[in-house]
Amino acid sequence: QVLLAESGGGSVQSGGTLRLSCKATGISFASYSMAWYRQAPGRERVLVAHIRAYFGSTTYGDFVKGRFTISRDNSNSSVFLQMDALTPEDTAMYYCNARMVLFGTEYDYWGQGTQVTVSS
Repeated sequence: QVLLAESGGGSVQSGGTLRLSCKATGISFASYSMAWYRQAPGRERVLVAHIRAYFGSTTYGDFVKGRFTISRDNSNSSVFLQMDALTPEDTAMYYCNARMVLFGTEYDYWGQGTQVTVSS
């Protein structure tokens, strides 16, 4: 059974920092691209950051603007999102995602989410 367990969310003031963690079980973690998405109430789920399998190249949503850093620890099957300079616009539920395409079959898993609330 695949499980992505997020942690690290919480409430902070504008300008604060948070570090989200996602621990994966039930998958060959190193083979999966990992990502963080977020969804604010009444809005679509959007990509925050993505890190590829193996070589670990990264991409970020335009709104990140150098404030967030995604990283992974394959030895511990974990992915992290360091978030600095948070603003109220970053308030959302943050979701961990694992994705792999193997021989034309897509494997796509989601965590339950962790809430981030930033107050002004």
